Amino acid sequence: MDKMKMESVDMTAQNIEKIGTLFPNCITETKDENGRLKKAINFELLKQMLSEDVIDGDEAYEFTWVGKKASIVEANKPIRKTLRPCKEESVNWDTTENLYIEGDNLEVLKLLQESYLGKVKMIYIDPPYNTGHDFVYPDSFIMNNEDYNDGIGYFDEDGNVNFSRENNSSAARYHSDWCSMMYSRLLLSRSLLMDDGVIFISIDDNEINNLGEICNEVFGEDNFVCNFVWKSKLGKVGTTSTISSIHEYILCFAKKLSSVHFKMIKNISEGRKESLRQWGVADRREDRPSMYYPITIDGVEVYPIREDGTAGRWRVGEEMAMKLLEEGALELDEKNGKYNVYRHFPSGISYTPYSTLLLDEIGTTAKGANMLKTLNLGKIFDFSKPVELIRHFVYLCTNNDDIVLDFFSGSATTAQAVIQQNSEDHESRKFIMIQIQELIGEKSEAYKAGYKNICEIGKERIRRAGKKIKEENPFTTQDLDIGFRVLKLADSNMNDVYYGFNEYNQGMLSMLESNIKPDRTDLDLLFGCLLEWGLPLSLPYSSETIEGCTVHNYNDGDLIACFDEDVPESVIKAIAKKQPLRAVFRDSSFADSPSKINVGEIFKMLAPDTRVKVI
Repeated sequence: MDKMKMESVDMTAQNIEKIGTLFPNCITETKDENGRLKKAINFELLKQMLSEDVIDGDEAYEFTWVGKKASIVEANKPIRKTLRPCKEESVNWDTTENLYIEGDNLEVLKLLQESYLGKVKMIYIDPPYNTGHDFVYPDSFIMNNEDYNDGIGYFDEDGNVNFSRENNSSAARYHSDWCSMMYSRLLLSRSLLMDDGVIFISIDDNEINNLGEICNEVFGEDNFVCNFVWKSKLGKVGTTSTISSIHEYILCFAKKLSSVHFKMIKNISEGRKESLRQWGVADRREDRPSMYYPITIDGVEVYPIREDGTAGRWRVGEEMAMKLLEEGALELDEKNGKYNVYRHFPSGISYTPYSTLLLDEIGTTAKGANMLKTLNLGKIFDFSKPVELIRHFVYLCTNNDDIVLDFFSGSATTAQAVIQQNSEDHESRKFIMIQIQELIGEKSEAYKAGYKNICEIGKERIRRAGKKIKEENPFTTQDLDIGFRVLKLADSNMNDVYYGFNEYNQGMLSMLESNIKPDRTDLDLLFGCLLEWGLPLSLPYSSETIEGCTVHNYNDGDLIACFDEDVPESVIKAIAKKQPLRAVFRDSSFADSPSKINVGEIFKMLAPDTRVKVI
């Protein structure tokens, strides 16, 4: 029993806990005056988390590397980018709740911070394993952009991104580059997880230790769940002349471990009975004298007598036997004038946890390759994870309507896993796939098949997998969501203003005609507003024409937008009467400043709770 402290609350300890909730990577340990360990704040790291610039100071002792502080700065730095809808490459645009986003995942994760803050139940990623090849995320924050890109050969002779750059193990920044790349992305991904959300990260021996240290900082050591060991290969693939490496790892961390619930294996046992007398080994009275005693059932006193008539022993002690007798779990049996006692084991259900060993039932990378063959995508994508592997995790920790995120989407195995699991248990999980437009080598089978980048393969895989699942299960998949909205990372919808007043000339006046880039559509502007206001990107919307003006209604009044020029007052009133939560117009929707002021007055009168903005 704990003693009452009889003292005031330790405010310092409470504040450390609060800071740890927001910034678990800033929690460290120190010793008190008695030499006992206690939690403390790494103030240098906390200052860096709250700073837009790299703070001078030695990066030493704690798990660190050259560029760590810069990666924190990069994760916190805002960007002027947007996501442009691409309906023509989407499937079931109007009804689907799934997303496929093309672009550098670091920037995309930044754009999703408001719309999906604390809304993702599960993240699975299969990042580059840092084997010295295919390191295609050369972040530009270690040096200035021009020097860094020139130094690593980020661009080829034609100015295109060179995705074949190798992160050679002999390079000074071999591990640092990889750690910086992962650290900034994991920092951003953590904020997207729900409190009961979890992340699974595939990795091999090259960076398993560094990844564990990074996750301990980002998610907190207390939120470590386990390290799954997956049998990824069937043959003997040797790393030395004597050792065959046939496994990989999937590291699992929780946002808040105490809130996480994993599904368990359901065991159904049938009713049976078992002789209470010991049989076989050590079944004599002299083996366990205390187990020789009488049990009385229905007035019959029974001793544990062996088949040869000598004294035996019961399986349980007398105290346990009396308890079982009181519970009615014992029954008397008579055969050929001899009595015995049997114990009932009634039918029932029990649960056991799944193992961290993922062996033959999951399948290997060869099984992943075979899956692609069934979709007529064989030889197009190397080393794809088996769908069963990711389905296992989807099943373990997600339920109906949960969101599954994969920001190293690759061939989109995760998307297929979500669709297949939904088909199996008739639930409605959603997926968000993020993949950089990694170019495909011209000599590859994928390029010969007509694919120019990894995104094209991923989207086609989802199309074919969804169609195949529906064809194989026509009666149970009528409502199955096999679609996805395609969004592509792009520069801001808004024109940038680089010049001071004295620097403008006559030739620049055309730039002032509109603050919106001329190639942007109403749909581009609408989705830009969704990101700005933190609305999910997969909700339904409709458009209608009111007095010649196009009015967009997102999710039945969550947001109503009109991007036409010179919108008349009557249309403004019609929108206000719908009482949306949010309303958006473009700056040029109003003839002059008095007209813009009048809009505010109209909404104050007709829809006082509506938040109104212009772009």
